[in-house]
Amino acid sequence: MNRNPERDVEKTYPLPDFIAKLRRLADALEQGERFDIQIAGERISVPVRAVCNIEHEREGGSEEIEFQIKWENPQ
Repeated sequence: MNRNPERDVEKTYPLPDFIAKLRRLADALEQGERFDIQIAGERISVPVRAVCNIEHEREGGSEEIEFQIKWENPQ
């Protein structure tokens, strides 16, 4: 049973905060370490085994790039 409730949050950060989070993520990836981040009040720990990908979407007059980090939690 999943001990964490489902969640779908999109949070906008000021540019300096966003840059700092990306920089910390890049450092953790380079060092092969777990990445800890707080998003909208919830602390999340991203394991080293996580898979990173980049997604591009285009619809109508808008475009979106998503930097995604995905992993499965052990049951």
